[in-house]
Amino acid sequence: MRKTRIIIAAASLGAASLALAACDSQAENEVEQQAEAIDESAEAQANEMDAFAQGAPDEAQINRQADQVREEGEQTKDNLEDAADEMDSTPQ
Repeated sequence: MRKTRIIIAAASLGAASLALAACDSQAENEVEQQAEAIDESAEAQANEMDAFAQGAPDEAQINRQADQVREEGEQTKDNLEDAADEMDSTPQ
């Protein structure tokens, strides 16, 4: 769980750095692609957690954690996409 947050945070910082380096449509597209990759990675990790949890005594708890990983990935994606959308609307 902690590893996921670190990976998502690092990817977010990388995408944000890219956005600050070049604020144009290409940069916006790259940030949006990075955002999608973060979300897909979180979804894959959550799916693995769900599969691992099947039949485990703490299955419900692990499933809740997997849902949290999904939500964090989705929220990160949404935040990055919002920032990317603002890139083209900001006067240069």
